[in-house]
Amino acid sequence: MSPSTPHTVADAPLVLVVDDTETNLKLARDVLRADGLRTVEAASGAQALELATSVQPDVILLDLQLPDMDGIEVVRELRARTSTSPIPVVALTALRIGNDDGWLRAAGFSACIEKPIDTRDFAARVRSYAARRTS
Repeated sequence: MSPSTPHTVADAPLVLVVDDTETNLKLARDVLRADGLRTVEAASGAQALELATSVQPDVILLDLQLPDMDGIEVVRELRARTSTSPIPVVALTALRIGNDDGWLRAAGFSACIEKPIDTRDFAARVRSYAARRTS
């Protein structure tokens, strides 16, 4: 695509948002879509694994506490699969992580975003993680 060619919705990064709390899922989806990103959503680990494999998103936002399996189990399974291992996976958590995210990175996460999300920079942060997949 040349620099003068406008971006289309189809060019926008695809984000898989995984959260079992409908309010959190809706907020993330709405903020990302308002910024021009495409989203698909899952409310469980099993759904996340299925969608990650079938749609190959540019980035996955993954809640750590899901009803069927925790986020650590999901990210480990994603990393074990050839088709999903290169996808950046960002922990989306209400836990206070701060600078102590080494254990998340060791588990396979690329980064962490704490909830509640800051809607002012959320989409830009997600775009930067998605760019890691496409670069």
